[in-house]
Amino acid sequence: MSHFHAVVWLDHEQARIFHVGRNGADEAVLRPHDAAPHIHHKANSVGSGHVHESKAYLGEIAQAIADAGEILIIGPAGAKNELAKYLQETHPAIAKRVIAVEAVARPTDGEIVALARHHFKLEPTRAAPSAGSATR
Repeated sequence: MSHFHAVVWLDHEQARIFHVGRNGADEAVLRPHDAAPHIHHKANSVGSGHVHESKAYLGEIAQAIADAGEILIIGPAGAKNELAKYLQETHPAIAKRVIAVEAVARPTDGEIVALARHHFKLEPTRAAPSAGSATR
């Protein structure tokens, strides 16, 4: 199934990627190649100091969303910002399609898809009333 819209929820342990369309969503989960995720504190740095060591991980996420026309990046802490910065620096064509980067802690899959539908202005298709149903 191919969709025009993608939403990425990520932290330093995993990226949950949903390709969302009017009639459904596909999900993929990517994890860093390290068996145990590590967050390193970068000495003498401005900001949170958390640096994701795996550019390959960010590259896999970029590849997974490369065909999306509009992209929403969400997640807790700095991981979402790291991805946005990585895209700007290494994949500017993909970065141009990012419509928003937002803080979202630990949503359910349904909440992620609902947020994506809201941002992308995708309302679920509604069935037309059947000929036999009448309102009184």
